[in-house]
Amino acid sequence: MKIVKNTVVTVQYKLSDAQDNLIEDGLEPMVYLHGGYENTLPKIEEALEGKEAGFNTTIQVEPADAFGEYDAELVKVEPRNRLPTPLEVGMQFEGMPDGDDEDSPLLFTVTDVADDKVVLDGNHPLAGISLRFTLNVTDVRAASDEEMAHGHVHGAHGHHEDDDDEDDSGNEYRSHPIH
Repeated sequence: MKIVKNTVVTVQYKLSDAQDNLIEDGLEPMVYLHGGYENTLPKIEEALEGKEAGFNTTIQVEPADAFGEYDAELVKVEPRNRLPTPLEVGMQFEGMPDGDDEDSPLLFTVTDVADDKVVLDGNHPLAGISLRFTLNVTDVRAASDEEMAHGHVHGAHGHHEDDDDEDDSGNEYRSHPIH
């Protein structure tokens, strides 16, 4: 079966930077619903469109087509007491950029903790990096009606719970599990 809109694609992948430094060795395959549902990068969909199981390729994706350029304005220093405890480098929190409620919340990563200050970085960890994906298509199947209606794969690693945009706690930052 060819990879076309509304097919579920299983891809073994390896992610490196442009200098071939390994970033992620996809031990679990990526399983996604193909066809513009934003379940993977558009450049990956473009590379796999019309291909079949057994197809292998390596593509390079520039920051503009991946996770964007690094934006220094997304780095914030916050008072330590505005964030929950315990707190350590690498933890992630959802928060609003510059407290502006009109934007979507960003995921901020704690990059430094000092005595009474915390450095939060709202950039994606891979922002500003050219990415090299080695892709190996291992399976292609037709999506179910339910998967097409929901816009994502069910019962596989490609599934994401519906994001809960409501935060009743009143906190500006919400703890977020690290993936």
